[in-house]
Amino acid sequence: MNTNNIKSSNNKLKIINDPIYGFITIPSELIFNLIEHPYFQRLRRITQMGLSYLVYPGAHHTRFQHAIGAMYLMQKAVQVLRFKGVVISNEEAEALYIAILLHDIGHGPFSHAMENSIVNGVNHEQISLAFMNELNSIFNNKLTLAISIFKNEYPKKFLHQLISGQLDMDRLDYLKRDSFYTGVSEGAISSQRLLSMLNVSNDMLVIEEKGIYSVEKFLIARRLMYWQVYLHKTGLVAEQLLMRVLKRAKEVTQKGEQLQASKALSYFLKNEIFIANFTTNVLEVFSQLDDYDILSAMKEWQHHHDFVLRTLSSIILNRELLKIEIRKKPFTSEEIQSHQNNVMTNYSLSEVEATYFVFTGEIGNQAYNAKKELILLQKKDGSLTDVVEASDQLNLKALSKKVVKYYLCYPKG
Repeated sequence: MNTNNIKSSNNKLKIINDPIYGFITIPSELIFNLIEHPYFQRLRRITQMGLSYLVYPGAHHTRFQHAIGAMYLMQKAVQVLRFKGVVISNEEAEALYIAILLHDIGHGPFSHAMENSIVNGVNHEQISLAFMNELNSIFNNKLTLAISIFKNEYPKKFLHQLISGQLDMDRLDYLKRDSFYTGVSEGAISSQRLLSMLNVSNDMLVIEEKGIYSVEKFLIARRLMYWQVYLHKTGLVAEQLLMRVLKRAKEVTQKGEQLQASKALSYFLKNEIFIANFTTNVLEVFSQLDDYDILSAMKEWQHHHDFVLRTLSSIILNRELLKIEIRKKPFTSEEIQSHQNNVMTNYSLSEVEATYFVFTGEIGNQAYNAKKELILLQKKDGSLTDVVEASDQLNLKALSKKVVKYYLCYPKG
């Protein structure tokens, strides 16, 4: 029975009750049918914040919720801009809703862990675009305009900025939503206030001058959420361990061993997947993958004879994570080697095996990237100025500098 072809022309579900915004209206039948599609429904089974629930127990919200929330904010943004005389046709508006709805559809299980372990150089943006192209075929090319805006190929550039920019609907939703579900109040931005200040000048998205304090609060919230939530040391070490579990599982599989795993996960463990061979068939297998594949696999792998696979799976499932040190200067090769030697001695491991338990890396936090794209304030006379220049907050200049820190992970005791 092919559920893809079962479409109700008289769809009943017109609203979704969201804990952040209240009732969200689904704006069209096409968007309703996209939400109903199995590709999109998969996002219900992918957490928005990966393994962050090991730090913040409430952070179990999903990519599905975030995508619907971002679409709601896009509806509000279109409303505000139209009220201010910005011309956005009905076709452009629907394309914006589709593009923001599908902007994260390519995320794999636990967000970024899979991108860096069992597929080679294929990122979620590329997979999102592959899903959009496939859905465009299924829905008789009705997504062509949305894809054009998503890829920044459409003449009206400000439309793309609403999807991917310094003040896009993606950021406005995830900061507020992640703040709500983690309980970290520093991220609770006033998205409605920011939206009401939006305007367009010279085909660029701008913020009216009186919205400067809302922009300042947004940038500060972003910086605090990165240090407190997205780059929290426990979440960081958990994600690094998950990447290493998948990498080890792939190594074990490619030595000819059959690991217990779902059909979809087994496919990615057995095959080398690059962007060049990411065909429609591969996309179909990918669409069957979600968090549950990884969790159920680790529950099996914690009993496997391979020490590395067994131990990594167990320490994630039972939250017995590695110790992590974070500092401003890189760790020396002597420091790293010392910890590796300890692990090799204590657990009778080879040097290669020890690198799964002792590793280093860097993290960066930049709330405002002026080189990538400016947040422009529009003065009453219509002139534009960069928010950093206009702000009397000295720390906004600091927020535009990238702060890099270094971490070292190793077993406790």
